Amino acid sequence: MKTVWIYVDTGKQVGDRDHLKVFANSDLADEWFLVNDPKGVVFEYEVIGAVEDETGEGR
Repeated sequence: MKTVWIYVDTGKQVGDRDHLKVFANSDLADEWFLVNDPKGVVFEYEVIGAVEDETGEGR
């Protein structure tokens, strides 16, 4: 199962370029949060139709 990590900036309007941030893994999300929004929250979401390769990574 491939998942992504999603951050929602509730201070932005839906459709605003910065309303959502989508990260390929939790490490990338953590790095972004340290610099940009240390008190923010991110949630994991399954990617529907993602194909996993032999390493278990989606493509």
